[in-house]
Amino acid sequence: MKPERPRDRLGRPLAWGATNELELEDYDALTLERNHELARAHARAGEWFAAHEAWETAWKQARDTTDAEFFKGLSQMGAGYVHLLRGNAHGAQTLLRRAAGRIGAFADGHLGIRTGALRDKLLADASRVERGALVPGGNVRFAPPDV
Repeated sequence: MKPERPRDRLGRPLAWGATNELELEDYDALTLERNHELARAHARAGEWFAAHEAWETAWKQARDTTDAEFFKGLSQMGAGYVHLLRGNAHGAQTLLRRAAGRIGAFADGHLGIRTGALRDKLLADASRVERGALVPGGNVRFAPPDV
């Protein structure tokens, strides 16, 4: 089996032999429901790369269901906040807006998520990045969305 490459806390690959800063669950071995639960916990803890990975796996698990677009949106939200923390303004804005569109298409309370409020928060954060009121980078501070 190929060894896992070490990663920093934002999921970026580190040099071989470096200390791994990121421990992820084996999302492929878990149920869709457990991945959603873990992703929400990771998001609440500000662990956006892990949240993204768990929701991305849930999206694949939900393939060919009406929930696939919902999980794709949640995964994009996680990736958007990863880009924000990594200093990528364009990636953050783009993914947060895409996520808002997908998540906002679902009824409020869908799978425990207040979709309308989340959509509004994602659009507001994307706009703040665009205006320069929320400056991407490792020291960025923002109120996390309620998931």
